[in-house]
Amino acid sequence: MSADDGADVARSSLTLGDRVGSGGQGDVHAVTGGSLLFKEYKEPSKVNGTALADLVALRQCLGQADRSRLDALAAWPLCRVVEGGRTRGFLMRRAPAHMTWRTAAGATKLVELQYLIRPPKAAWQDVVQPGPAQRRALALACVEAIGWFHDAGLVIGDISQANVLWSLSPEPAVHFLDCDGFRRVGRAAVQAQAATPDWNDPLAPSTDATVDTDAYKTALVAGRIVAQQPYVLPGQDLQPVPGCLNERQTDGVRRLFAQAAGERGTRPRPSEWQTALGERGVITLTAATPRVRPSIDHTVLDGARDRTPIRLRGPVQ
Repeated sequence: MSADDGADVARSSLTLGDRVGSGGQGDVHAVTGGSLLFKEYKEPSKVNGTALADLVALRQCLGQADRSRLDALAAWPLCRVVEGGRTRGFLMRRAPAHMTWRTAAGATKLVELQYLIRPPKAAWQDVVQPGPAQRRALALACVEAIGWFHDAGLVIGDISQANVLWSLSPEPAVHFLDCDGFRRVGRAAVQAQAATPDWNDPLAPSTDATVDTDAYKTALVAGRIVAQQPYVLPGQDLQPVPGCLNERQTDGVRRLFAQAAGERGTRPRPSEWQTALGERGVITLTAATPRVRPSIDHTVLDGARDRTPIRLRGPVQ
């Protein structure tokens, strides 16, 4: 079973193996005879099956390059699993093998963001920690991924230490989980918005999920990675790990982190974080005498700004 065509799959057709994960909204099981996982919702009556089909259709409409990019970045819903006219869950691929680690007892665990933003502990000493330059690269990879999702017209919602994975090999990279919590801008969510303590926007209800709440959480991700501090908040002093950032990057990151404490609509976007964390700074060009043009507000729904979207192959049904 590949589930790659996006067509619904009957729950009765699945043979399940071990339960590999469990959360507040569903349980995750291995599907026998392949590399897929099945997330089964605990309360199917509260699931918006149309919204889930919308996420499946988005992937189907992407061109091959963008679809491969999405698969690398996220455990995306491949297809719905249905029974009796009701959506019971969805199929997805396993997280990349290089984003797992084995405990002393032999158990396999995911390399979650918590192992990157907290000081190392003896219990997870086998998780290889990044050097300062790799730490910056991981922060950059994370904000680039968030920017990619926004350019695809998506709101992420619950960005936290448990649903972002990372790896140093073959290069610093990240991978997002719980992607049924994403939604298309202006469209309904699959379920009620999940929230993670210490990762919420203080200026919005925990049930809100917009591009602007994503912007606040982007600051949390970037700041907590470069500082290796799991609870630092915008508005507080940010001290990057020594050697992680150069002087220009430090100034830029601190400025954006402080800015994220501001009012909704003023938080820095992922592209600004990419510039601050990147190898190259901003080059200011002196232009010829400019022509006066009318001011146009490109604000669109959910606070997203006008940008060049990822091209889809066809309309989402």
